[in-house]
Amino acid sequence: MISIVFPGQGSQKVGMGSDLLNKFNYTKQILEKADDILGYTLSKLILNGPQEKLNQTTFTQPAIYLIGHIIFEVLKKETKFLDNKFGYFAGHSLGEYTALTSANAISFEQGLILLKNRGEAMQSAVPLGEGGMLAVLGIQIEELEKIINDNFKQTKCYIANDNSNGQIILSGKNSDLSKFSILLKEKKIKNINLSVSAPFHCELMRNATLKMKKIINDQDLKKPNYKIVSNVTAKEYSTIDEIKDLLIKQIESPVRWRESIEYMISQGTSTFVEIGPGKVLSGLIKRINKEVKVLNIDTLEDIQVLTND
Repeated sequence: MISIVFPGQGSQKVGMGSDLLNKFNYTKQILEKADDILGYTLSKLILNGPQEKLNQTTFTQPAIYLIGHIIFEVLKKETKFLDNKFGYFAGHSLGEYTALTSANAISFEQGLILLKNRGEAMQSAVPLGEGGMLAVLGIQIEELEKIINDNFKQTKCYIANDNSNGQIILSGKNSDLSKFSILLKEKKIKNINLSVSAPFHCELMRNATLKMKKIINDQDLKKPNYKIVSNVTAKEYSTIDEIKDLLIKQIESPVRWRESIEYMISQGTSTFVEIGPGKVLSGLIKRINKEVKVLNIDTLEDIQVLTND
């Protein structure tokens, strides 16, 4: 069984999707529509940068969503790949919006506006430079949770992403993350400060949740035509009420990516196809389970190889 996954923040780079963006008339039209909806030339930022601006979550979120959507549309129109019977669709953080759009639960326009609002809300939830994220490597989640709990009074850090075996991302205020980083290094636990613009997926995003709750609840959504796996529960969901509830909860909840992949494998998935810029999710999936097959569709060449196969 094949399942499709869509990446989130961290996959963005200047020039992503450039070989597809101007290849077909309909991809040009999608780009133009995105620029019109957003009120600024996202296409120019994607193609020309600067990278520092593209890394700001206000721009990162609609940019990654746009590229994932365009790749999916090219697959739909130029190949027979989507004739396959798929098990699940899932996305990492903002990638869940791309998954829902690809499953026809959210329109392209809705997804773009939601992520514009989500990016702005998340960026403004904590003053720029006050919060951040820390990657912790080579440790199991249970051991890390114990260290966090034992030191929470001194350093308030939160698990934001359980990405794979031995890769866990923390969020918090930079002052707390700096102290916690030193504590981990004293325990010989490798950790790396991430270049992000806010402390995502933790309670510091509370103001973003409050802003997005009404916006999400006001949306006219549809039942997805594929099974979607939630970041929040690491289980499938299918109703409109569940979509709204889980997208709201997702802002503050940890991304349970490792468990999501394990769930899809337990239900029969043997091949994962990552659709979107970069190969971040492909690498994580191989760390979670070396037995599954992982394909990545990022460029026109990837699509041509898929067609030839």
